[in-house]
Amino acid sequence: MSYLYLTILFPLIGFVLLAAGRNKLPESVAAIIGVGAVGLSALFALIAGMDFTANGSVAQVQHLWTWFNVGSFAPGISLHLDGLSLLMLGMVTGVGFLIHIFASWYMRGEEDFARFFSYFNLFVASMLLLVLGDNLALLFLGWEGVGLCSYLLIGYYYENPKNGLAAIKAFTVTRVGDVFLLIAMFLIFQQFGTLNTQYIVENAATVMTQSSSLTIWTALMLFLGAAGKSAQIPLQTWLADAMAGPTPVSALIHAATMVTAGVYLCCRLFTVFELAPEVMMFISITGAVTLLVAGFAALVQTDIKRILAYSTMSQLGYMFMAVGAEAYQAGLFHMLTHAFFKALLFLSSGAVILAYHHEQNIFKMGGLFYKNKFLFACFAIGGGALAAIPFITVGFFSKDAILGAVWVQGQSVAVYNSLYWVGVAGAFLTSIYTFRLIWVVFFGKENTPYHEIKGVTYWGPLAILAVLSTFVGAALKAPVESILNSAKVPAFNIPEALEHGMHTAEYIAVGIALAGLALGVVLFAFAYNAVKSFAKTSLGAGLANICRNALGFDALYDLIFVKPYLFFAKLFGRDPIDGLWLVLPALVKGGHSFTSSRQTGSLREYASSMGLGVVVLLMILLVIQVVGK
Repeated sequence: MSYLYLTILFPLIGFVLLAAGRNKLPESVAAIIGVGAVGLSALFALIAGMDFTANGSVAQVQHLWTWFNVGSFAPGISLHLDGLSLLMLGMVTGVGFLIHIFASWYMRGEEDFARFFSYFNLFVASMLLLVLGDNLALLFLGWEGVGLCSYLLIGYYYENPKNGLAAIKAFTVTRVGDVFLLIAMFLIFQQFGTLNTQYIVENAATVMTQSSSLTIWTALMLFLGAAGKSAQIPLQTWLADAMAGPTPVSALIHAATMVTAGVYLCCRLFTVFELAPEVMMFISITGAVTLLVAGFAALVQTDIKRILAYSTMSQLGYMFMAVGAEAYQAGLFHMLTHAFFKALLFLSSGAVILAYHHEQNIFKMGGLFYKNKFLFACFAIGGGALAAIPFITVGFFSKDAILGAVWVQGQSVAVYNSLYWVGVAGAFLTSIYTFRLIWVVFFGKENTPYHEIKGVTYWGPLAILAVLSTFVGAALKAPVESILNSAKVPAFNIPEALEHGMHTAEYIAVGIALAGLALGVVLFAFAYNAVKSFAKTSLGAGLANICRNALGFDALYDLIFVKPYLFFAKLFGRDPIDGLWLVLPALVKGGHSFTSSRQTGSLREYASSMGLGVVVLLMILLVIQVVGK
């Protein structure tokens, strides 16, 4: 436990060294520093985990110093290790380390190699601060850190203006969520007088009133903050555009760091949410709608990374469905398994992109099965886990547990029964677009020459993630449940009378997912010409356009928010208020010009002006005299 702070310190040191060295460091040195820093972090995370379990899995706090002291508010730089933060610690450092190794291969020859790894190290350090901080102020510091790093990494290829715009979009949209989180923190401090997370969790039931307006607003603000980081409707539009960054960045954001922060926050403060059942239901509904929208969007994408991005959004929707249904452990386990297979898919897609000379359009690839069977195996395993192929992939053991829990909740609250079927429909769509992706890339017509790729730093991380994405990864379920129980994260309670029905619901979900896979085989392996013919019809083209643009949320936000903002920015950019004050000097200047023009030096004009003035004065006196009578 005394070494816990080193898990954050090593990536921070790596960031400082790499940022200071920048272009002066050789690639090999930068790679050793960048990868080594996260490797050491993972090592000390393992040591901390072993100490934690050896000491009976009792939560511990490591106080380093007091951050600041304002009246009664004195948040500390203190690290809290319990089962939940240990789970996150292992996921961030373990999967993050593998992504760093792969990145050292993928980014070779890129300009500003050291700059890339400096941002990468800072990203990991920020995420670790987020999950280990024992108070919401420290969590928020890490929260903003991952937001900053996402901006820097998404816009890494900044010379292309589109990449810069994508980075700005991600930064702006997630900042909206951050504002909601700040409001929630103010509301929590008002009620509890502290931001210490453990105190909040343990005393929420006594401090807060169930379903009161203040409780509902607090829980809602917390969730909207989480929705921004985890790309849930209505703050989901940044995630697909975040693919502008290098592929290892996409893997780190989607698998190990940023998008999991929202799920972690909701599970960390679960007692607050349970006092607002209306918000819990809203969380599940939001997750269900998000996974359905993302599923339809993924069906028609042509960019390999955007397909995977929408699949991430969809899987996060399942996690939030679990949180809203009080199946926290199922949601957290799916978050862990998702980290394995989504890191595998993104890193594999990066290898595919390099093999096809940085081509990302799946229809310009093709025939890869005959050139690189290792990559096919990685994609098949990762795609199978994404589609939750039963028994042989880790996704089956986590996703179906969520759907079963939602079904159980649906037996007492009708809306959850509808959400179960939405989740099943999402699984059906997932199977279709996953098969489409794999079939087109690996068995489609080869349209771009293949370039041989090799290196242990390429295939090593993929091999490890591939093993973890099979049923082997499911062996972690029992240890995960054990450490979450030690953190008092509630296990989902399944009434004995509903156990049989729950298993039936899970089998139905598996059957429909397999039916989606079968439909994908028919559509893309045997009847693809019919699919292309339908896509050329007005109906098919219209549906494809709607799905390609993810139901038009970007266009809607552009109309409602962006264009009005630009209009007022242009209007007030001229500063009309300041312009009003310029009227007075303009009048004085005009009067000065007029009177100056009267100074002609002509006696005739002066005499005429005096006579005219006398006449005007006499008329005024006459009017006054008449009015006075």
